[in-house]
Amino acid sequence: MTVRAKPTTPRRKRRSSGSKLSLWLPLLDTLAMLAWGVLLLKYWLTGKINVLLHPDYVWLAYSAGFFLVGVALLKGLQLPLRFRRVRTPSGDLASPQHFSIFPPGWSSALLLIVALFGLQFTPRPFASQVALARGVTDSLTMTRSQPQSFRASTSPDQRSLVEWVRTLNVYPEPDAYTGQPANVEGFVIHSDETPANYIIISRFVITCCAADVYPVGIPVKLPEGDRSDYPADMWLRVEGEMMTETLGGKRQLVIQAKTLEEIPEPDTPYDF
Repeated sequence: MTVRAKPTTPRRKRRSSGSKLSLWLPLLDTLAMLAWGVLLLKYWLTGKINVLLHPDYVWLAYSAGFFLVGVALLKGLQLPLRFRRVRTPSGDLASPQHFSIFPPGWSSALLLIVALFGLQFTPRPFASQVALARGVTDSLTMTRSQPQSFRASTSPDQRSLVEWVRTLNVYPEPDAYTGQPANVEGFVIHSDETPANYIIISRFVITCCAADVYPVGIPVKLPEGDRSDYPADMWLRVEGEMMTETLGGKRQLVIQAKTLEEIPEPDTPYDF
């Protein structure tokens, strides 16, 4: 009695499928690393990295970009040699021996897609809508870093908006600053909590990256007209002097504006 061997066609198909996967996985990993390296270097060279990171960490970003591009080029040069070496004596490619949560190639494919999207996307700094959603304040809250003491090294008319906020954070009595000159820059916010002849001049403060920025601002009393003359998100240089006003039932420091000048959005829109 003769016993016939079972057909082996399905097994060959599985090996063939695994061979094709083994061919493409190293290439996909290499492309993902190259794309992310190019993305980091692009943001650095165009200055858009300032919208995403604190200046102290920019060097880490472009260093990582150079490293990823270098590794990707090295792996790219090794790909032809690797494809020849992984072939088994039977002509098939050896299957990768590792375990992962996602199916093989999914993680690299996802990283590659995100990097390609980033290359087409131009990051923009946060604007007034985000500031209103997060809550604009003229002081630093208890959940944020606060100095134990603060001494302004410049005269009042040379203080930036954030320096004024830090000064208020240490000594919050607004009457102490009444009559002092002010010369600050920031973007315009229209708040429903202030009268029509007021705007809020604001800046975002960054401590690490764009995910942790928070807005600070000081109300500005317009010399004439109403805030419709100054659209939200417009960048202004405001010159005037400090005064105390009661807004929303709260006594607070206000800039009595004398001149308001439109300025271009700075290359580094966040303060720190």
